Amino acid sequence: MTGWLTPHAEGIRLSVYVQPRASRTECTGVHGDAIRIRLAAPPVNGAANDALIRFLAQRLGVSRDSIRVVHGQTGRRKLVEVLGVSVQQAASGLGV
Repeated sequence: MTGWLTPHAEGIRLSVYVQPRASRTECTGVHGDAIRIRLAAPPVNGAANDALIRFLAQRLGVSRDSIRVVHGQTGRRKLVEVLGVSVQQAASGLGV
């Protein structure tokens, strides 16, 4: 188990550090106690959060409704909850 990925109720919680306005959306590894995800979307009107949820849903094989930003909606550091995924599935899906 890592500091950025923990089991929770019916799924997992991810500690995420986002970098908006990147050239492309991708997972680039670990940044301290969080996983770093670069987002092509700008941090305007929730576009970065929407892009993050779409990216995680695609990589983890779950619906977007299974993912929610629990904390940090307007900041770079976010706590994201994903239902229906194990710690092993998440680590494998994110490639870290």
